[in-house]
Amino acid sequence: MLTIHKIAVLMGGPGSERKVSLASGAAVLKALTGLGLPAVAVDVTGTTIDLPPGTDLVFNVIHGTFGEDGQVQDLLERMGVPYTGAGAASSRLAFDKNLAKAAFLAHHVPTPRAEIVEVSAGLRLPSFAAPFVVKPPREGSSVGVHIVRQQADAHAAMADAARFGPDLLVEEFIEGKELTVGILNDAALPIVHIAPRDGFYDMANKYPWLSGGAGSDYHCPAALDPATTRLVQQAALAAHRALGIEIYSRVDVLLDRHHRPFVLEANTIPGMTETSLLPMAALATGISFPDLCLTIAKLSLKLRPPA
Repeated sequence: MLTIHKIAVLMGGPGSERKVSLASGAAVLKALTGLGLPAVAVDVTGTTIDLPPGTDLVFNVIHGTFGEDGQVQDLLERMGVPYTGAGAASSRLAFDKNLAKAAFLAHHVPTPRAEIVEVSAGLRLPSFAAPFVVKPPREGSSVGVHIVRQQADAHAAMADAARFGPDLLVEEFIEGKELTVGILNDAALPIVHIAPRDGFYDMANKYPWLSGGAGSDYHCPAALDPATTRLVQQAALAAHRALGIEIYSRVDVLLDRHHRPFVLEANTIPGMTETSLLPMAALATGISFPDLCLTIAKLSLKLRPPA
């Protein structure tokens, strides 16, 4: 058990994933207090943090903007307060899909070919034809993502995605199975196969309770042969390491019809409810949700011991 005076569970945040983060925070808080740990909720609404007196560990579950992009980590480091998960530098790198793509290529991580399209001076199409995927590079939970199957739909998709920033990441579309791999303490967990009931794994199918979408079915461990399982887990672990992510992450992978894995991105603060995908993968190895939260806290304190 941890010898600690107070754990502040940071949740909410100012970004587009606020409601999801509040759900994650409530689940983590329940798990920690259920273990008898002195955890309290801190609902962050802006870009400042007001920690309760005596806080000696921050459990950060602010998804997306501010919590996952290095800003919270920078603030906490200046405050001298230990926190869970990825550090400031790895958070910035993983959160920016353009930077992450460059890191994957530099470390020979299999990933779809892509182009960065600057939209501040007007939209232009990528050099390769549809089908392709348009992504705002600094958003999470598939916010603003569009699959463009017909060239005629490209301008509308790119214009919508451009609402989120001055540039876009346009990736080759890979038809195949949507997989995700949790990484904990530099080891790959069992693979989760994501099967959206309608369309692709967008915000609506990730969080039907929030959006009224059709939802998705999840299979863990994924029904893959041993050789393919190893390939996917190796690709996910290589991506985690290429970004220098500490403690844990969840890496999204597409598996094409030739059983080749293509890494899309690594999430440094994935969903953390009892039914989220990282906890699902951990449970497949016998790690309960409270034990997962405790393990993340212990590993983080070992990396960043209190002063």
